Amino acid sequence: MSSNISTIRQTGLSALARELGATGTVLFIRQFEDGYGNYTEERNETLKDITLDDIVSSIRERKKPETTD
Repeated sequence: MSSNISTIRQTGLSALARELGATGTVLFIRQFEDGYGNYTEERNETLKDITLDDIVSSIRERKKPETTD
């Protein structure tokens, strides 16, 4: 197979279409579209008031066995 990027792209799309069909190919490719915004800034803003102790407490709470009445 040629290492030409155009050939690789076409071969890949053909393989996807053959294995997944047209709809499956589109759904697969849509997973890799460019996002928007700045994930790092948004994450820092979302988590700015959460401490390590908060995280540890949350994990411990989730690991507690469920009680049945």
